[in-house]
Amino acid sequence: MATHVEAEIASQPDCWSRAAELARADCPALPAHGERVAVVGCGTSLFMGQAYAGLREAAGHGVTDAFAASEFPGVRSYDRVVALTRSGTTTEVLTLLDGLRGQVRTSAITADPDTPVMGAADDVAVLDFADERSVVQTRFATTALTLLRAHLGLHTEAVEADGRTALTEPLPEGLTDCTQFTFLGTGWTVGLANEAGLKLREAALAWSEAYPAMEYRHGPISIAAPSTATWMLGTAPAGLAEQVRGTGARWIEDGLDPLAELVRVHRLAAALAAAKGLDPDRPRHLTRSVVLTGS
Repeated sequence: MATHVEAEIASQPDCWSRAAELARADCPALPAHGERVAVVGCGTSLFMGQAYAGLREAAGHGVTDAFAASEFPGVRSYDRVVALTRSGTTTEVLTLLDGLRGQVRTSAITADPDTPVMGAADDVAVLDFADERSVVQTRFATTALTLLRAHLGLHTEAVEADGRTALTEPLPEGLTDCTQFTFLGTGWTVGLANEAGLKLREAALAWSEAYPAMEYRHGPISIAAPSTATWMLGTAPAGLAEQVRGTGARWIEDGLDPLAELVRVHRLAAALAAAKGLDPDRPRHLTRSVVLTGS
């Protein structure tokens, strides 16, 4: 029987299409060109915020930073703070939004319209069509990023086509036998690499790491061996692929859009979980939302 996470992985390109339509409409929760923006989140949402920050600044839309919601620097000045929260109940996000009330415009992107974040933020975008039953996030995260990416004019139907390709092409042979995985990115895809590493840890208890691609040679490459895999999300710096292959490690780099590559990582996480007899819908020690009592 297919798990919830497998069904949610498969639905991502369709969800992206709906998010792109929403981005073309009048959505006050999305930052305006030129605004100084901070994006906050926890776990997967933090990494999607990192990716968006890289995209927005590179596209010339304005200063954009990303922080864990618990580590927001109160001494900095922003025009808008955008919170990514699938559940709408995460303690750190709600605490931050409450503290920012009346000081700065706040937005939230969530999957559940019946949660406290609806009243905690000034503006809200609801992606209820991308909500998930699995604890492990896949489609909400990539759909939220697509909403933000499309608002920057950086999403096309080709991304959705690549997403469908990522769902049908076989995974590289032998990956489920690897003992360690490293994900690399540059610019906005560093956030995707961070998320890829997290996904394997959450769903499959796999040993995974993530780095900016140029930093990989400054120490982390020492772990590369014939039993490991190094996966590049986006275009690799010149010479890096040859250096990794020289260690005997598997090198993975595809021509798909990096967000579609993340879908392939999602499939790998599900495959590794199945090979280990794990249920990715109910990962060890994790819950759908982190709600801290007494905070």
